[in-house]
Amino acid sequence: MLKELKHYRKIYTLRKRRLFLMKKIAVVSFVIFFFVAMWISLPQHAQAGLEWSTLKKVNLKTKPLDVSLSEDGQLLFILTPGEILVYSVPEEKITNKIPVGKDFDRLSYSSKANALTVTSSTKKALEIILLEYVHEIDTAGLPYKGPENAPVTMAVFTDYQ
Repeated sequence: MLKELKHYRKIYTLRKRRLFLMKKIAVVSFVIFFFVAMWISLPQHAQAGLEWSTLKKVNLKTKPLDVSLSEDGQLLFILTPGEILVYSVPEEKITNKIPVGKDFDRLSYSSKANALTVTSSTKKALEIILLEYVHEIDTAGLPYKGPENAPVTMAVFTDYQ
């Protein structure tokens, strides 16, 4: 009978261990399932590559200190010691030069104000340059009143309602 009792005790201990292992496996499986489900439900971030190419190389005669691009991408303002070079992107050439002090080392362009701001960190100075576009209108052969070479100013009202 003692032998039989040991046998039943052994079977009971084995069943108890199996039950404990089954509970442990169930908890671990649940935790793994939970984390996998959360990982799948979160938005995945795709890795994107970057491709680039050089559009244009411009050789300058002086060292550029700062650059600023107009909002429409048509003009590139290049600050060099003593002047601002205005590079026309469509024409692919420098169209204007604006003289400034040699101490200016920073440049920014405001499309809203149509102005350039240059600053000097050494002289603690700031200069705002208002830009006004001048368009040549060919009037050769057109009728006119008054002197032929009289200056003409045209105003454009873009805020008319």
